[in-house]
Amino acid sequence: MELIDTHCHIDVAEFAADREQVLARARAAGVVCQVVPGIHQSGWDFLLELCRREKDLLPAPGLHPIYLGVHRAEHLQQLRELLLQERPVAIGEIGLDYFIASLDRQAQQELFEAQLQLAEEFALPVLLHVRKAHDQVLMTLRRLKFSQGGIAHAFSGSRQQADQYLAMGFKLGFGGTLTYERARRIRALAQELPLEAIVLETDAPDIVTAAHRGERNSPEYLPEILAALAELRGESRLVLAAATTANAREILRL
Repeated sequence: MELIDTHCHIDVAEFAADREQVLARARAAGVVCQVVPGIHQSGWDFLLELCRREKDLLPAPGLHPIYLGVHRAEHLQQLRELLLQERPVAIGEIGLDYFIASLDRQAQQELFEAQLQLAEEFALPVLLHVRKAHDQVLMTLRRLKFSQGGIAHAFSGSRQQADQYLAMGFKLGFGGTLTYERARRIRALAQELPLEAIVLETDAPDIVTAAHRGERNSPEYLPEILAALAELRGESRLVLAAATTANAREILRL
């Protein structure tokens, strides 16, 4: 059984003390590949170095909207230069966050659009961070005629919004939230969506599974998310592992 974690921040400081052990346990659990999104410019060098060293880690550098305060205009140019030199699997984690009221929405929008244009130029999919802003993100994708697709990470929208992402060539990322019985809307969505829409993710060290509530999340817990999906859909883990892994390979062109 092979699984792909399509969103894991294994590069961040929370894993500094035991990263090698975490990677070993994840591999032993069947996680054959992890996509590692960037969040700000100062982390890109280590992210790329780590992914060069560990061949099953795939980089997706980008400028995350919640770190708006540390991003600078020159970071977009540096991202472009990085894309000229490297071949990441995606640009991420990018998008709009309207959940945090203090984040300047216009500045977020400009940053998001600039990175979408880079993704279009370099023919790369994107990893979308979207909170309380699915309609705005969808409108932006349509207006820019974005054609590279990608993954709506930690999807939390409606079925109608899900269908709009799918129509534009996106997959939807489901993670630890699926393991909580109270997450009825997301669990219902995971049940009813076509299987070709779904990819798995942990978002480690965040959004931990129910069995590890209060702990640091880890890519080794990806099989727990698969198990929750299998229970919800009444399908075998083997079938769902094969399908979600194939979906990830397709959207990321692996």
